[in-house]
Amino acid sequence: MQARISVVFEAGPPVEIQLDGAEVLGFEAARRWLDEAFVRLECEPLRGSGKVLLADKLIQVAAAAGPAGFADPAWALDYGRAAAGALSKALIKVDVARLAVSY
Repeated sequence: MQARISVVFEAGPPVEIQLDGAEVLGFEAARRWLDEAFVRLECEPLRGSGKVLLADKLIQVAAAAGPAGFADPAWALDYGRAAAGALSKALIKVDVARLAVSY
């Protein structure tokens, strides 16, 4: 599965990540990468209940990394691989400013 992930911040152009099928992580590996990044970047749950959905992790990890994090091509590729693997979608848009994930 080829995938294209677009990460939109408040300012600046969107970050575009293109993947071919071999680069996409499996679901468990993608979830593990997001879990580890969420903890490493000291992200906070968006919901008062403390429940954290995959979409919430995608948003919070992108927000914590910011445009500077995505400037590192290796990190951006890992994020894209995890996003595509976690959601199993070919086209994903993570809008950090609006706290929304669409596909």
